[in-house]
Amino acid sequence: MLQITNIRQGAVLNHNHGKEDANGLTVLIEGITDFPGPVTLNGQPARRDGRRFMADVTLTQQFNTITAEQISAYGNFSQSIVVVYDKKSFKRVNFYIDDHSFFWTDLAKERPKRAFDHFYLKGLKEIHERTGLKVTLNCFYHNDHFDCDMSQVPDIWKQEFIDNSDWMKLSFHASGEFPDRLYIEECEEVFARDYDMVHDEIVRIAGEESFTPPVVIHWAIISPACVKVLKERDVKCYSNAFRPRLMGGPTAIERAVGAKTNTTANSQMTASYNRDKQLAGDFGFGFEEHFNVIEETSYLSQHKLLYNPHLDMTFFQGCCCANLVPLDVIPGRLEKALADSAAVGNEVFGLASHEQYTFPYYHNYIPDHMERISKSIELMVEAGCKPVFFPDGFLGNEAWEK
Repeated sequence: MLQITNIRQGAVLNHNHGKEDANGLTVLIEGITDFPGPVTLNGQPARRDGRRFMADVTLTQQFNTITAEQISAYGNFSQSIVVVYDKKSFKRVNFYIDDHSFFWTDLAKERPKRAFDHFYLKGLKEIHERTGLKVTLNCFYHNDHFDCDMSQVPDIWKQEFIDNSDWMKLSFHASGEFPDRLYIEECEEVFARDYDMVHDEIVRIAGEESFTPPVVIHWAIISPACVKVLKERDVKCYSNAFRPRLMGGPTAIERAVGAKTNTTANSQMTASYNRDKQLAGDFGFGFEEHFNVIEETSYLSQHKLLYNPHLDMTFFQGCCCANLVPLDVIPGRLEKALADSAAVGNEVFGLASHEQYTFPYYHNYIPDHMERISKSIELMVEAGCKPVFFPDGFLGNEAWEK
């Protein structure tokens, strides 16, 4: 066996993982071999220490292949992995908010003189002006709570949306909120139709400048046919994984009837998440093994980023979803996320929430939801993170484009 052991395929590496200079990023590569004889790493001799081998390798491209090779009496052996060099990396944070249909419905019905006079857009803009927030609003075509869709929204505020497109983007999320997980087995044609329908409405209402490719689809899990459509539309990064997996959230029945499990405004989501965690605990390893790819999910949980060279897709794991975390818990949650990331050298963070919890007429309205959004981004900026859009460059870092 010949194997690189300290860095895995798809690792995202930056100045925290080696020495960065004008020539590139030099990192120490380590491995083990069961065979006698010299080992090379990218053609250069590696040092041997019993079964262990090691050598410095300089990464000079955004995507780099590292190859360990050995010629022995038992034959020739090699292993190649692809890693990403996040050149001139900096601490940065992306914020997306899912499930937008309520503010579109309000605009269609109320037709204010200025779109940003609407309390929701106005609130987000105030947060932007105070903290530098950049945010992506992921949109449904149809509002499944009130019979309204994006085609009913006029284009009278197009320039206003364009003027704010440097900090607020709009993207596709789904045709509507229901049914849950609607793209888990959907065909390519239907998904492409829905994507293009929302894209075209966004462009009509808010201009091409306001659209950005999505980094997550409703409920996140989608079929291979849907992945093909995303790839064709230049999606380069995505939240967690495409595959079905264990995840929190209310059941379809709970969501359909709008049940509350207790008096806490966001208890429906929390109770369902806790129920999933309890099931995982009851079945232990077997449950985790069946629903997750443990090596991959555990790595993503620790390192927050993982590049898949076969899909040419970078997966990221967020650190806080505002509608799920009470206001007084957010500081501790983010402090831990920052500390955990510092321990592995990660500088990329994701924040999220959901639109509907801001609206008083929503059955699970959270009165301090906008405060939670504000507190989340405020704390990350105070910790030195720059607000970015992940679709820009490599997860908001455009160093390789310059």
